[in-house]
Amino acid sequence: MRPRGSVASALVGAAVLVVLTGCSGEDGAPDVPTRVPATAAVSPATANPAGQVFPAAATKALLTERSTGRLAALDTAGTALSLIDPAAPATARTVALPAVGAALAQGTPGEVLVAAPRRVLRIDATTGTLTEIPVDGDVHSVHIRTDGTLVVGTAEGTVREMNADGTVTRTITGLVSADAIAVTGEDITVLDRRQTAVVAVGEDALGLMLRAGDGATNAITDPHGRIIVADTAGAELLVYSAGPLVLRQRFPVSSSPYALAYDPRSDTVWVSCTQSNEVVGYDLSTGIGVETRRFPTLRQPDAITVDERTGDLFVASATGEGLQRIGADERKRGQ
Repeated sequence: MRPRGSVASALVGAAVLVVLTGCSGEDGAPDVPTRVPATAAVSPATANPAGQVFPAAATKALLTERSTGRLAALDTAGTALSLIDPAAPATARTVALPAVGAALAQGTPGEVLVAAPRRVLRIDATTGTLTEIPVDGDVHSVHIRTDGTLVVGTAEGTVREMNADGTVTRTITGLVSADAIAVTGEDITVLDRRQTAVVAVGEDALGLMLRAGDGATNAITDPHGRIIVADTAGAELLVYSAGPLVLRQRFPVSSSPYALAYDPRSDTVWVSCTQSNEVVGYDLSTGIGVETRRFPTLRQPDAITVDERTGDLFVASATGEGLQRIGADERKRGQ
């Protein structure tokens, strides 16, 4: 049985992968072991979700835009983005997308970024105004730095740094797919779902690569410089630090952990568990994750986000059962 539950056992159990730079398949992709990317487990029927529930389309990605507090919800088809005022959800504005969106990210203040084939879409969170930045490749992930430059990852395994006008300043190849980008300080780390690995991006080439469980799906960062990864297939939460890349924590999370969000007000990482239709909160400050709260959710909670200004937790159903708000005050009352 694989060791679990302590930093020491996590470090012993972590597999270090070697980046293969001189060997490739016939199509030019790295000739390395891969797997079909893990996905969220199918949820059972549910009843009595916590908090409030509002009507919403089936959603695969959810983001709270920091400066306005508006929610951006990407539908499961990837063809429409709903912009929702949490105080008046019935007034949501829907933006038709010119390409199928894969993921959401914070943009400049008041703006949401959508990763899409051959472009990054920039959408004003209030008006819905849309502009495009052309990108060479099928964009799966994007991150904006404080200076406005972008870090973009593609399904073809390329990471590019770009100016706001789309000018490429650096290109790194060698991954199978670049599915989530974590920027902590000056360090860039990428989640490759097909290799279920996290990879450091150096100045001119890929750096250290560490195995990320049995089937990692999502990754976020927190204000402490941690990189938090959901190992959906292995039913674990993995916590890394960068510069150098090190696995710091590894602990079991039952019922298929999938979506991730971080609440800086309570210093809590929230994880959705689709097999049980729950969100679970963890405190990571002791060196091993400690469960602090657990709430029932809508069916298929594939997307979650936290409003950093209020601490409210939002959960979106991928089966169209709505948008759920679990208020910070309600979470405190339940303690």
